Amino acid sequence: MKLFKIFLISIFFYFINSFEIKAQQENILVDKISKNLRCLICQGQSVYDSQSDFAISMKTLIKNKIKEGKGEKEIYEFFKTKYGEWIVYDPELSKKTFLLWAFPLILFVFGGLLIVRKVFLK
Repeated sequence: MKLFKIFLISIFFYFINSFEIKAQQENILVDKISKNLRCLICQGQSVYDSQSDFAISMKTLIKNKIKEGKGEKEIYEFFKTKYGEWIVYDPELSKKTFLLWAFPLILFVFGGLLIVRKVFLK
């Protein structure tokens, strides 16, 4: 009987621990997503950093979407369709954002060519 009680207590603590781990993973995912979304109320702050009512409601919405079983990409797509591509700090590479991603590379190559021309081709 004593062994059975120990067994039940250990199962009880196992389930409590598994719920805590799941809650921690959920909070980590909420933080990760909210760090990559802009707060529309605050100037230049992410939803994670902002304490506005809008940011708090977005964090709650992210948490609800995760509980519904939505993945990270699905949550980003939801916010993109609702608020536009601008809400995401790290935009995806697409036709619209190609110049945004290519401009630093073009600038780097152009600057390198200017340096080579000045230093080596006097």
